[in-house]
Amino acid sequence: MAKQSSIESRTEALLQPILEELRFELVDVEYVKEGSDWYLRAYIDKEGGISVDDCETVSRSLEKRLDEEDLIENAYILEVSSPGLTRALKKERDYQRNLGKPVEVHTYKPVDGAKDFIGDLLRYDKDSVVLDIGPEEPEEISIPRSNISIIKQYFSF
Repeated sequence: MAKQSSIESRTEALLQPILEELRFELVDVEYVKEGSDWYLRAYIDKEGGISVDDCETVSRSLEKRLDEEDLIENAYILEVSSPGLTRALKKERDYQRNLGKPVEVHTYKPVDGAKDFIGDLLRYDKDSVVLDIGPEEPEEISIPRSNISIIKQYFSF
């Protein structure tokens, strides 16, 4: 069986022309095993948000391309969806898009005695992210990226 990362990158290549034609954005592709089932998930977005019909359109086109390519040997479940309101920041464009906006960060090890942070993303580089976590006065904290288990958009409801 092809490696997970190879399946993900090859799926991205199959998806790009479909999404470009529809003027959608590819947020992420993941190929993961959950329990006894394999899932191939594509997260897509567009200005104004993705609808169920958009997901169905992309799913049908992608399914056809995957069948033509015979990319995945074993049985899997294909899911195409919106990344949701609190989507993880994974790619450079995700970080860029969220500069100055609130994000939620969870770390593997404590930083200044805490493992969970909510603050505005001030800046980032390949080694760290810097948040303003001050509720009243600005208070910057730098978190090593190697210590981040997840960073995602934050919305309070």
